[in-house]
Amino acid sequence: MTKHVVIVGAGIVGLASAYYAARRGHRVTVVDRSPAVRDGCSFGNAGMIVPSHFTPLAAPGMVALGLRWMWNPESPFYIKPRCDRELLAWGLRFWRSATRRHVARCAPVLRDLNLAGRACYEELASEENSDDFGLVRRGLLMLCRTQHALDEEITTAERARELGIPAVVLDRAQLAEMEPDVEMDVVGGVHFPRDCHLSPNRLMAELEQRAAALGAEFRLNTEVVGWRLAGRRLAAVNTTGGEVAGDEFVLAGGAWSGELVRGLRLRLPMQAGKGYSLTLASPRQLPRICAILTEARVAVTPMGTALRFGGTMEIAGLDETINERRVRGIINAARAYYPAFRAESFVGVKPWCGLRPCSPDGMPYLGRTARFDNLVIATGHAMMGLSLGAITGQIVAELVSGEQSQFDLSLLSPDRFG
Repeated sequence: MTKHVVIVGAGIVGLASAYYAARRGHRVTVVDRSPAVRDGCSFGNAGMIVPSHFTPLAAPGMVALGLRWMWNPESPFYIKPRCDRELLAWGLRFWRSATRRHVARCAPVLRDLNLAGRACYEELASEENSDDFGLVRRGLLMLCRTQHALDEEITTAERARELGIPAVVLDRAQLAEMEPDVEMDVVGGVHFPRDCHLSPNRLMAELEQRAAALGAEFRLNTEVVGWRLAGRRLAAVNTTGGEVAGDEFVLAGGAWSGELVRGLRLRLPMQAGKGYSLTLASPRQLPRICAILTEARVAVTPMGTALRFGGTMEIAGLDETINERRVRGIINAARAYYPAFRAESFVGVKPWCGLRPCSPDGMPYLGRTARFDNLVIATGHAMMGLSLGAITGQIVAELVSGEQSQFDLSLLSPDRFG
């Protein structure tokens, strides 16, 4: 049965949801506060598809590591001190979730979703008349400058292989063979061959074009200001451009999702994790394979002839201003791992920042909420928004069509925090 599906949010999750819902024959309307689809957090990210990232953000040791990083203004993680009850509650939930048991439960779910997401992107890239969004299947390198970091990555590689994810430990010489045109100051690393990368802005353009070709309507520069309820159903979303009625509603509002559900009396604990990126149009050296600079938590992605460095997790509320100290941390990391790069390599490069939606247990919110019969929530993907974006959109399309997902979504329930 054809339905009118109203999607709040035009990031990667919203666009993928729009495309897959429209492909099933539904009438789709996408509402977003940004003036253009390619303005949000999905645009400037690292573009990585990462089956290797099966460990949620809330993991053992992360609390202690975060506290240690707090004292370094250029570190990968920072929480802006503020008296905020919601931040304190989020932090307490994060601390309670950072256990081995939590990681063991979540790892197979994240593995399966990431692998399914990879398959979605491969299908999109192979379809006739598909524009090239730069999908590259060469894997991911975890680069380590210290033996301690390498030992930890070797442990992760062993766990990956137990989960059926290939992982190869490499020494300095083997890394040089894989990247002969790039000078690296590292002791070794791990190669995850199932990972891949793409160009986020080209992907976003492709999904927007495909959804529009299937009849999806985009109402941009339109802010959600409330909801009209009808018992256990949502009747419409109220916006600055008027009311938008629908049969099914999808909340894919990213870091703003927590604010958007206040009028619905839903609890959706969320903090905005600000990330930054710098894209060099003509880098001094260009890797072939995307990488994570392990100790610095910086992602490095070749995108055609350009090179993007991205990283940091800054918990500072819904604040989109650029913190130059965080940017400087990324630049310093790039120079440490890649000695050919100099400070002047980044002169004139405009920093980008975006707000990632972070749940306190490091798992997305995906599924229906018990309070309303026609609301699907799809947000909270943190740093895996692009990697999980396509499969999330496919699952959303199944749910609004009244179908049962092939995945067990119990750990992703939007109601899991009460």
